Amino acid sequence: MQKITPFLWFNDNALEAAEFYASIFKNSAITNVTHVGQTDRVMSVSFELEGQAFHALNGGPHFTFTPAISLFVDCKDQAEVDDLWERLSADGEKSRCGWLKDKFGLSWQIIPTQMSQLLRDSDPAKAQAVMNAMMQMSKIDIAVLQQAYNKI
Repeated sequence: MQKITPFLWFNDNALEAAEFYASIFKNSAITNVTHVGQTDRVMSVSFELEGQAFHALNGGPHFTFTPAISLFVDCKDQAEVDDLWERLSADGEKSRCGWLKDKFGLSWQIIPTQMSQLLRDSDPAKAQAVMNAMMQMSKIDIAVLQQAYNKI
């Protein structure tokens, strides 16, 4: 069992959200569903996405998600960025710099590994060129980042 598990508060659709997320990420599953008493009403859901455990609660409308907390997804290539960007933002909201909000209001950062590598380059001018290119994007485009890097 992992020591720290993200706990997500939903109004009344925790199971729907967990099923949505598990359908998008490989190596994912719903691991437990707890009901309210002897009813069919779901109280909480435990699930895993790519080995990361989460717990979700149907806590009512008292609290909503904010972009102050987001889930950062390290993507291996442009195909993974493209796929996750489209699937997670469906019925949600696309934002800037690789950020999106899914249809449940949860914020995600869909970031390719290559971007992090380019931003950490020892040449500050190259890293800044990559940062400047990224600041102009919604979905991250690795080829455009690489072009900005190569110009310096």
